[in-house]
Amino acid sequence: MAIINAPLAGLQALSKGYRVAIIHDWLVVSGGAEKVLDALLQAFPHAEVFTTVYAMPQEERGRLAEHVVHTSWLQRLPRIRDHYRYYLPVMPKVMARFDLSRFDLVISSSHAVAKGVVTHSGQRHLCYCHTPMRYAWEMRDDYLRDARYPAPLSWCAERMLERLRRWDAATAAGVDHFVANSANVAGRIRRYYRRESSVIHPPVDLDAFPFDPSPRDDFYLAASRLVPYKRLDIVVEAFRDMPNKRLRVVGDGPERGRLEALAAGAENIEILGYQPRDVLRRLMTQARGFVFAADEDFGIMPLEAQAVGTPVLALGRGGALETVLGPEHGDAATGLFFADQCADSLRAGLDAFETLAIDPQACRRQAERFSTEQFWSRWQSLLTSSLS
Repeated sequence: MAIINAPLAGLQALSKGYRVAIIHDWLVVSGGAEKVLDALLQAFPHAEVFTTVYAMPQEERGRLAEHVVHTSWLQRLPRIRDHYRYYLPVMPKVMARFDLSRFDLVISSSHAVAKGVVTHSGQRHLCYCHTPMRYAWEMRDDYLRDARYPAPLSWCAERMLERLRRWDAATAAGVDHFVANSANVAGRIRRYYRRESSVIHPPVDLDAFPFDPSPRDDFYLAASRLVPYKRLDIVVEAFRDMPNKRLRVVGDGPERGRLEALAAGAENIEILGYQPRDVLRRLMTQARGFVFAADEDFGIMPLEAQAVGTPVLALGRGGALETVLGPEHGDAATGLFFADQCADSLRAGLDAFETLAIDPQACRRQAERFSTEQFWSRWQSLLTSSLS
């Protein structure tokens, strides 16, 4: 007999009488935001999806293949999958051109431009905010530094980011209710948009990351998209100077070449590139610990590691403070924080981490607090109050 998921069934029943549009910035790679989208698509099985670019590999599309997906004119440009970020300056106008007039409920899943869609007074616009646009706000200087534009282009980029910041703040008024993915992001919404928000954490697929109490191997795992702000460079630097500790890095992206150069000659470090989810899950299950050096909005991978029973060594900032429990929690501890975003601090953290005895069951219990069922249940409560 099929098991009925009560929160999901309740949410689907609640939304049944509404025509729903889900707006997503772009669909190019499968990351944390796309996992949230997948859970929303289960909850709203008749929803139509709107996005600037849909260039996700076929094997990563999952439930998207079951939904109508509307794209913008950017979709027709050559090699858009490789160059979509260069079109960020025009994306606000692209979003504004989507015609959503036939929908009752608009849900934007936004970390950049999705919340800027135009709605009218007869609609409800709920924004699930992964973060206010990081390029325009707190990562502005990092973006300009990493881009290394020559002088004339750097001036143009600064002006572009200023315009995006003004647009981002102004379009917050078009959202009826903000939902933040963490208390960390709720603080940014309050600071930048002057708006309050509900907090609904992203869901962890506990079935995809089953608990495994088997003895661990002697390597550490780091995994993410290989982009500058994830700071995999300090992880590689730390392990390069500790040849007695092994590191495996999973992921792909523009930082891969630099990380491989940093790891050159270090026999204890393996840069594995992109790996399918079953391989990633196996590595998480085998690893002694999961290393997370990003100042992240939320960060789903530390919870996936905890779901299989693997403790986490994380930077003590951002979303990790909401997902990892340090030694002060006693038997409920699931990891340890290092203080500063640098290799020296991470090395000291590793030494302290190896003195801890963390219960894998405690890691699993912590991950269960962020289950997909909890995500759907909180959405059901939100819609009950928002649509009544």
